[in-house]
Amino acid sequence: MAFRILAINPGSTSTKIALFEDEQEKWSETQRYDVDVLSHYAGIPAQEPFRLKEIKKTLQKHGEDITTIDAFVGRGGLLRPIPGGTYNISERMLEDLRSCKYGAHASNLGAPLAKHLADEAGGKPAFIVDPVVVDEMIDEARLSGLPGIDRKSIFHALNQKAVARRAAAEMGKKYEEVNLVVAHMGGGISVGAHEKGRVIDVNNALDGEGPFSPERAGSLPAGELVKYAFSGKIEMTELLRKLTGKGGLVAHLGTNDLREVERRMDEKDKHAELIFRAMAYQVAKEIASRAAALSGKVDLVVLTGGLAYSQRFVKEIEERISFIAPVKVYPGEDEMKALAEGALRVLRGEEVAREYLD
Repeated sequence: MAFRILAINPGSTSTKIALFEDEQEKWSETQRYDVDVLSHYAGIPAQEPFRLKEIKKTLQKHGEDITTIDAFVGRGGLLRPIPGGTYNISERMLEDLRSCKYGAHASNLGAPLAKHLADEAGGKPAFIVDPVVVDEMIDEARLSGLPGIDRKSIFHALNQKAVARRAAAEMGKKYEEVNLVVAHMGGGISVGAHEKGRVIDVNNALDGEGPFSPERAGSLPAGELVKYAFSGKIEMTELLRKLTGKGGLVAHLGTNDLREVERRMDEKDKHAELIFRAMAYQVAKEIASRAAALSGKVDLVVLTGGLAYSQRFVKEIEERISFIAPVKVYPGEDEMKALAEGALRVLRGEEVAREYLD
């Protein structure tokens, strides 16, 4: 008998909902909300009743009786640093998410929405899976050259872990048996060193560390950044926006769309070609540094995310890093399926659900 799982993934102005029977998606919808409607709510946590009501409308439209759903899984939000895995949604977790203790983001609504529906369905299991705050870094990777300024593990954990498991399975092995370098390449780029099931080193993609990306500035020369910050020409909030929303391709070329960059390259735009190649170059360097974190013992390099749809971009990277290990490409990301798979591993007894702050 198949397990029926409802996955919920809240975004800033939308909520994705999908029903799975085991790994098979039966239906999915993306609810989109007017910005003016959301602006009436005093912060993200206040949107919970509104989004819950909209989810219930969608379930009703599909004729779903929630008591027939076996488990509910939400996108993990900003929590304290935790190891990867599938977590039971607890009251302590809900407190931290609703208070935005570790930061405010729409993903903070994933667990509260899943838990509310699970309780309403008769106390069914409710989970989150591999939130962005997954932290499995070794101490050597965490330290910087200034005490008090440590590197943080904030990255595309859900997709990185999902494609890592998929790649391992296709090799005929378990995720815990292989060493992988996984590069998630989207609006932000994170590159993780996966050592037998743990991401022992990864760049903080949220703050723009690592390669520059379509929207992030990436790691910058520290001295020049400090001088710029104290030049009196820019406020801190605007500088932060340049680092994480207005950097990278947006800053250089005025677009975050790699397809547009390639179109300009086809029209012999040399500047666009330079920026394109520089971004691929930086991704390749980051991959090589993660190989060093694994002492060169790399079974596979995995390229994933939206940028992996670009064969030209992938080729630029492969030419520089194919000496490390074979390269496997999984374009795009399937967060909904990754959420369902995390819940499914627990329901099947393949994995024990973790407890938050246990």
